[in-house]
Amino acid sequence: MLVLAAAGTGKTRTLVYRVAYLVEQGITAGRILLLTFTNRASREMLERAESVVGGRVSGVWGGTFHHMANRILRRYAACLGYTSAYTILDRDDSKKLVTECAKDLKLHGRDFPRGAVLLSLFSSAKNAEKSVWALSERRFGNDGVDASDVQRVYEAYEQRKQGMNAMDFDDLLVNCLRLLQEQEHVAENYQELFLHVLVDEYQDTNALQSQIVDLVAKPERNLLVVGDDFQSIYSWRGADFRNILSFPDRYPDAQVYKLETNYRSVPEILHVANASIAGNPEQFQKTLLATRKSHRRPCVATMRDGEQQARYIAERIDSCRRDGYRLSDIAVLYRAHYQALELERLLPPGSVPYVITSGVRFFEQAHVKDVCAALRVLCFPGDELAFTRLLCLLPGVGIKTAQKLWARVDGAFVSGDAAQRELVRAGLPARARPAWEPVEGVLAAFSGDGLGTAGGEVIYRFAEAFYRDYALKAFDDYRKRLEDIDALAIDAGKSASLHAFLGDVALLTNVDVSGEEGEGGEGGDALRLSTIHQAKGLEWPVVIVLWATEGMFPLARSLEEDEGAGIAEERRLFYVAVTRARDELVLCVPEVRRMRDGGVFYCQPSRFITEIPASAVTRDRAGFL
Repeated sequence: MLVLAAAGTGKTRTLVYRVAYLVEQGITAGRILLLTFTNRASREMLERAESVVGGRVSGVWGGTFHHMANRILRRYAACLGYTSAYTILDRDDSKKLVTECAKDLKLHGRDFPRGAVLLSLFSSAKNAEKSVWALSERRFGNDGVDASDVQRVYEAYEQRKQGMNAMDFDDLLVNCLRLLQEQEHVAENYQELFLHVLVDEYQDTNALQSQIVDLVAKPERNLLVVGDDFQSIYSWRGADFRNILSFPDRYPDAQVYKLETNYRSVPEILHVANASIAGNPEQFQKTLLATRKSHRRPCVATMRDGEQQARYIAERIDSCRRDGYRLSDIAVLYRAHYQALELERLLPPGSVPYVITSGVRFFEQAHVKDVCAALRVLCFPGDELAFTRLLCLLPGVGIKTAQKLWARVDGAFVSGDAAQRELVRAGLPARARPAWEPVEGVLAAFSGDGLGTAGGEVIYRFAEAFYRDYALKAFDDYRKRLEDIDALAIDAGKSASLHAFLGDVALLTNVDVSGEEGEGGEGGDALRLSTIHQAKGLEWPVVIVLWATEGMFPLARSLEEDEGAGIAEERRLFYVAVTRARDELVLCVPEVRRMRDGGVFYCQPSRFITEIPASAVTRDRAGFL
């Protein structure tokens, strides 16, 4: 059975009552396998099922794919050359081991990717069943990294793990699938054990998970999968929505049920959701049907730029609070973290407590702090922390070396002083000097009177000369981080001076606007700021979506995807954003985006906005609430 559970239609309830029904029909709990993507989801479902039929659900095999794979491997690890006492490496251990392998092969250095980046690439290759060499060519082909060297590190890493009787997180799936494919008696054992297999969020399965499910369910074919192809938004971590689309082809006699009755949102929001997702041709067509009474139409709000967008949102939040909503009833969603930069800058002075579920605040991110360190070195000769942070970005430079160089410049580094720059260069390890040269060039060009209001230009030049290449090899999500740095350059260009910009940044990073998730404000009442990915599965009475313009949502990089796959997933993201709203939905469309040189870029409304029938929304302009 394939259950297509559209947004807000009761997906969890479906699985809860399926488990309860099976137990009531006399199926032994231990012969039911419930696969989810978080252990928390599994616990919640089984607790709810227990509230329906009592303790008879005790014994259900419930948990994540990795949890299930680990249980199987503990019993049969010897078939693959491991002992049952194998170690599961956490991410930090795996990263250290990959780094050691690169060092042993004499490939560790500035011009070679870091352990975290290599580990992410290896993970992508395994989960998508692609070759490490091919993915390396795709990522590093134009950046001087030999894919054969990456392949060598991968092979050394695999050998080291086997020799240590250890598996990383991805190995659990890879080895479980191998076991089921290669050891017929193991496959038959679990095929006989599990009379019924249930899978949650099936649209998010990857190639390995889909094959494991098909193998375990093969003889009995009592397989029920629940998911929504409209909400498949995780291709970047290996999920393949074709698994759910091809289900009827793999199981031609499958019964397909569509859950289209939505219990969450008002009809006007569902009208927008239905209209937006209709633009994707390769999907199971579904139409959300409302159970709630009619309310206000969603609002498409147009404003001049990002700063006016932030002010508009602040006014909108005040209006919602006057209407009786709490701050915790309101969520501001965005496609990428940097798109909330103007709002983050505006909120602290307005004393609006907020919680960020998309990670740390913008200016507290490592890559933003790295770039700001270069700016601080230019402006503040006595800033030891900025000096040491900047130097520690260089290959072969650790904190002790950086502190020795700080002592060499007598506790003050004047970037415009050629003699001091020479002191630093002479004290660097030989392998660090080629990386220091472009950094030194930027510091020399913008020191002293050359600073002025050139903050955006300094950031741009520093990124081009050094940090883009650094990020490529230091971060697995380097493209997102470089987008943040581009946004930082634009933001710096708006300030009266570089000193003023750094002063604003220091104030923002020292303002306690909220506590941990769920805290902030009186009684835990706080506004929620979140990327759309982080918001999936959640809902709020009021949802405000930022930057619904071409290039921002959909993101420009999605246009590079082959055969429209990127745009299709961006449209699914827009659908997810819209369907998080229960009562009110506001879609913000700035007309221009400021550039780092002070100019403007004229924005076009997102195609996801223009695809909505004009009659389905109201229109507003900032300043006219």
